[in-house]
Amino acid sequence: MDNKEVRPDMEEEEKVVTQRSRNIIILLGPPGSGKGTHGPRIEELLSIAQLSTGDMLRAAVSAGTEVGKKAQEVMKAGGLVSDDIVVGIIRGRIREPDCKLGFILDGFPRTLDQAVALDTMLIEEGAAVSRVLELAVPDSVLEERICGRWIHKKSGRSYHVKYAPPKSIVRDADGEPVSGSMTDDATGEPLVQRPDDTAEALAKRLSGYHMETVPILDHYQPHGIVSSVQADQKMENVWTEVLAVLNEELTE
Repeated sequence: MDNKEVRPDMEEEEKVVTQRSRNIIILLGPPGSGKGTHGPRIEELLSIAQLSTGDMLRAAVSAGTEVGKKAQEVMKAGGLVSDDIVVGIIRGRIREPDCKLGFILDGFPRTLDQAVALDTMLIEEGAAVSRVLELAVPDSVLEERICGRWIHKKSGRSYHVKYAPPKSIVRDADGEPVSGSMTDDATGEPLVQRPDDTAEALAKRLSGYHMETVPILDHYQPHGIVSSVQADQKMENVWTEVLAVLNEELTE
């Protein structure tokens, strides 16, 4: 008898992969919402590419494509790569074989103007966004998640003052960690916080997200393709909700 353990969500995953169409998914969420966790799982499940604008930009420059050369000129001059150039890079990338069944866009669009430019390009390519998936997390939860992160720079080992504290942690009267006590379990060397993981930096990033990125949801809402998943719960519970969204899309 086969005693192989079956995960509770395996049946839902099988439903998703047996109903195929071209899936063009925009993955949205504030920093720390879990895009880096769930994006690759969607990519593996649907056998579609997850596209990062940074990776595509570097690849286009390295390959010496026409749009890559334009981007390189701008970067050498110390400027910001325009939306037109980024959309051009995406256009070239989605024509490649691994995007035939679809792709996930993570990190683009970030603004309403970028979303409109993306839509125009996709129409020209005979395609359209099929799903906008938002990983929603309250700001207060994000602050706890992100500002509690510490890393050992040499090894990349990561810790969290609440969820995975180092053995050396000492807390003050308010329960906050004493920074000098934060050391790596293996080496005893000091831990550090990334510049983006401070409360001040996070506040700026969240402000930008709410002001510039959230309106993208309103832009796509009339098309009936926006789904929001509460991502401030256990990872597997979030994944179960993501699967439900994907299954609903593929059966429409």
